[in-house]
Amino acid sequence: MAPPAWALGLKYSDAGTRLWPSIGTAVALGLSFVFLGLSLRSVPFGTAYAVWTGIGAAGAVIMGMLLFEERADFYRITCLVLILVGIVGLKFSPTS
Repeated sequence: MAPPAWALGLKYSDAGTRLWPSIGTAVALGLSFVFLGLSLRSVPFGTAYAVWTGIGAAGAVIMGMLLFEERADFYRITCLVLILVGIVGLKFSPTS
């Protein structure tokens, strides 16, 4: 879950002014790109990038709900489910 980890780190780093959250953010961002690069070995570029950003977006929404008491109403949950369905659909779609 590296994409939401670095996005969450941005929140806690206070625009890079807090040392340890900034370091954690940089590490998470680096790992996120490493995992994206590894996925490109076996998944087409468009699919890999869409899955990577979708996981990040869904993870950020979930973390916002859990940590920052953002709304978790029917509409937001439905949209979140649609993102996840799209990620699964892209992951298992034929590659040729």
